[in-house]
Amino acid sequence: MSEVIDELHPWSWSSYATLADVLPAIDAAFDGEQSAAVPIPASKDVVLLLIDGLGDSLLAAHADVAPTLTSLRSTIIRAGFPATTATSITSLMSGTSCGTHGVIGYSFRTDRDATRAPNRQLLNALRWTLDRSDGRSALDTYVPEEIQPIAGLLPEMAGRGVDVTYVMPGLYRGSGFSRAAFRVDGTYRPAQKPAEILAGITESLAESGSGHRLVYAYWPDLDAAGHLFGPGSPQWVKTLGVVDRLVADLVSGLPRDTGLVVTGDHGMIEADNRIDIDTTDEMLKGVEAVAGEMRVRHVYTRPGARDAVQAFWTDVVGDHAHVVAREQVLDEEWFGEEVTDVVAERVGDLVAVARGTTILTRSLTDPQIEVNMAGHHGAWTAAEQLVPVLVARG
Repeated sequence: MSEVIDELHPWSWSSYATLADVLPAIDAAFDGEQSAAVPIPASKDVVLLLIDGLGDSLLAAHADVAPTLTSLRSTIIRAGFPATTATSITSLMSGTSCGTHGVIGYSFRTDRDATRAPNRQLLNALRWTLDRSDGRSALDTYVPEEIQPIAGLLPEMAGRGVDVTYVMPGLYRGSGFSRAAFRVDGTYRPAQKPAEILAGITESLAESGSGHRLVYAYWPDLDAAGHLFGPGSPQWVKTLGVVDRLVADLVSGLPRDTGLVVTGDHGMIEADNRIDIDTTDEMLKGVEAVAGEMRVRHVYTRPGARDAVQAFWTDVVGDHAHVVAREQVLDEEWFGEEVTDVVAERVGDLVAVARGTTILTRSLTDPQIEVNMAGHHGAWTAAEQLVPVLVARG
């Protein structure tokens, strides 16, 4: 399966627009213009639907169960590195890469050179918890608006009169990650099931108003099916069919002069090779902390130990992962063309990026539900990086 093993190395990334280009393209559509990076037709109102885990390679491989999605395919963009939800959604909403907004992965340290708490504790950015996804809340330790200081384009749009509505699960409202990523309060319509999402969007568009309206909707279940059962599994395929029906219903009911933009935050691969950091002899020697997720790991080393750790990890993983020093990562612009000094401090002394279908697990440290997941994302493969942009207009 070449779509799984093909890698999009940093030096080839510039040929793709990214999720950071989507909101500016919607803003251009409000002004009657069409962005060259992400073509969206001029519209009075726009619905932006993010399907968590909707990768372009997976969609192409299962076009038969997603005829509506396939017919609406407009262009292909890159999620950004790492290809993970916390980073991708923040890039989407801020219009910047993570080198600027600072959410550089599923989890990370906020200060590489800190010598005491709280900065030595890992921040799980998606759950806004300490050290693990099921750790205690990090809200008293890390202020979301300080960790992610970029307000981005959305507040500017709202300031010009664009009405913003969110249609997504109610439990996300006011969470640490939501505060970091979504910098406009807007109207919130809780919705978990596809029927609730459809109703929330429909009701939002039905409200009277003379200005532009942006409705952001989010559905997490495709990603969940991929993680639990594997991308392409019968359960995943069934869920993709649900997505297709949801989008078909949205298209059929789109009001006049309303645009629909559907995209994903990353794709996914199914792992078949596991290298366990916790149980491989001496793999944690000289290591203070390991963050990120199983496809992209930030490795924070003890003073003076980095070179030895890099050599040892490189020997252990062989061709199954890239293990690169922080300076090279920054020079090659993995996290974007611009990386602020504050964000640079968050990058691991080493960054390990899994290749092919390998994952770097922590069987004794991470929650078992994560350790045992079938599907993963974050790294450089086309299957993880490339997401479709689907466009319709009423």
